[in-house]
Amino acid sequence: MEESIIPVVSAVGLTKEFRDFWGRPKARAVNDIDFEIRPGEVVGLLGPNGSGKSTTVKMLLGLLYPTGGKLSVMGRSPRAVETKRDIGYLPEESYLYKYLTAEETLDFFGSLFNLSAADRARRIDQLLDMVGMTHARRRRVGEFSKGMARRIGIAQAMINDPSFLILDEPTSGLDPIGCREVKDLILALKKRGKTVLVTSHLLSDVEDICDRVIVLYGGKIRAEGALNELLTVSDSTTITTPVLPKETMEKLLALLRESLHGEEFKVEHPRRTLEEFFLDVIGKAKAESVETAGVVSGGRIAEYLEKGDEKSAVLESLLQEEQPVQKKTEAPATAPASEKSEVSEAQLSGLMEEKSAPKVEETASVSPAAAEKLSEADRKLNDILGNRK
Repeated sequence: MEESIIPVVSAVGLTKEFRDFWGRPKARAVNDIDFEIRPGEVVGLLGPNGSGKSTTVKMLLGLLYPTGGKLSVMGRSPRAVETKRDIGYLPEESYLYKYLTAEETLDFFGSLFNLSAADRARRIDQLLDMVGMTHARRRRVGEFSKGMARRIGIAQAMINDPSFLILDEPTSGLDPIGCREVKDLILALKKRGKTVLVTSHLLSDVEDICDRVIVLYGGKIRAEGALNELLTVSDSTTITTPVLPKETMEKLLALLRESLHGEEFKVEHPRRTLEEFFLDVIGKAKAESVETAGVVSGGRIAEYLEKGDEKSAVLESLLQEEQPVQKKTEAPATAPASEKSEVSEAQLSGLMEEKSAPKVEETASVSPAAAEKLSEADRKLNDILGNRK
């Protein structure tokens, strides 16, 4: 069953060779690599500087054309417009227009995806809250610190609700609180079924969020696999217990010495990571309502990133037996204009897109009852459009 699932990324013999002015080979940045990224995975692309990570990402984005091999993203060419609509990209450096405010920046990127003004406004509010930048929505981006600009960069990467996210050093420039929030966000997006490719030199961050890693060096894959398999040390064992009484500990140590026949072992208290300690200290300060002039913690994940397709939801609501919209559209012609426009602009826009979009499912068999319901929904859409004129 899993074999029939189209991978989000499929690369076979992927090669990129840079040439000089005379067409002579200068450097082979990516050298005949094969890999796949499956839907719903968080994959880390690792390697030192110059190992081929950035070149691979640029080919996934359609910014560079491979010299050899085959590459597909969501079953299509990386250069196809349909592919780019489904991708969210956060570059290593957030190149934003410094004279635009945070709000204007997100509105600009939203307009590139042809989002309606109502959708842009709603998503901007949710994204600014999510990255903890609501208080700075009308400040110019040029005034932001690197960490604040990074948060806006993360928001712009998700304005189109992409199914595939490519995040290049997503925690670069962020404080430990921001790093934790970004990692939690990536894990939340994974639960919703989104696919994420992360490149980072902060290996502890990769370890916290990634299912698999691909390690590049010299343009070739040197290691690949699930983190559990790659990092588990199978020739040793760790046992963690509550604090034991002195007598019990002495008996346990004697038993271990006897069983291990003189082999060395060590007993030590477990340690928290510095990140865990830091977040604990800050959490206690917040609980005491300590004021700060810095960036505040982000809110919950943006609502539109949690929900399914809004257009499908509106159409489904029209297909129910009892429809509140029907009552409103059947109001007398003399009803006030405010009552005629009870259907929101977002719902109307979604219905118009559904009606005008190519019916890719027309080749499938449709039951008479379902066809009748769809015709009824189409009729009601026409009624709505007539009332709004």
